[in-house]
Amino acid sequence: MGLLECCEHLFGTSNLYQVLGVEKEASEAEIRRGYYKVSLQVHPDRVPDNEQATEKFQVLGKVYAILSDKEQRAVYDEQGIVDEESDTLRQDRSWDEYWRLLFPKITVDDIKAFEAKYKGSEEEASDVRKSYMDHKGNMDRIMVSVLCCTYEDEPRIREIIEKAIAAGELPAFDAFTNEPEKKKAARKRQANREKREAEKMTKDMGLADDEDSLKALIQKRQKSREQEMDSFLTDLEAKYCKKGGKGRAGKKGKK
Repeated sequence: MGLLECCEHLFGTSNLYQVLGVEKEASEAEIRRGYYKVSLQVHPDRVPDNEQATEKFQVLGKVYAILSDKEQRAVYDEQGIVDEESDTLRQDRSWDEYWRLLFPKITVDDIKAFEAKYKGSEEEASDVRKSYMDHKGNMDRIMVSVLCCTYEDEPRIREIIEKAIAAGELPAFDAFTNEPEKKKAARKRQANREKREAEKMTKDMGLADDEDSLKALIQKRQKSREQEMDSFLTDLEAKYCKKGGKGRAGKKGKK
């Protein structure tokens, strides 16, 4: 499976810019920043027991490597393909070392500080508006794609969107304005189910009955909700980015 096919399978889009959450005209700094933000979401240590986390992290590194290389990016922009045989995508590249060179020291406190600063900021509001447009008002997908977002944040996220619609900044997508109550109820049931499972695990494992322990276990159960940011670990161990075999020759991915 080529890079573009992997992106479609893992991220729901074969558009490399959309994978990083940036526009096609994005600057190098914006692409780097987009890679950083998304990499926090898909880091394997943040999504325990998720078999796709490792693959997502590796694919994300390849996406950034393509878009940060002027020649590779130009080919992709003009022809909609990526060169699967290029050194940029060679299969034995250590993507953990690559990431650490770009972001040499990220600590748990850094991530918590980012979350505290991000929530309620104009940056978050901008990301929410962009996600709303990208997903045509689908709240299920918006809640998954926005950074640091949990079910408890939904009223606040919804308020951001409603204000933007009222101000004429966003169109009133029917999927949002007329969302069926059963879809809202389904999100609530999922959140409650994850919380109950986490509470049971807390008790079974004899962990402290406090908010941090419970939150950590809720995150463990939220395998499909990778936007939580406060259990990030900085050490990208070799087991998460094992070296694979050589790529198949003569194959290019098409957009």
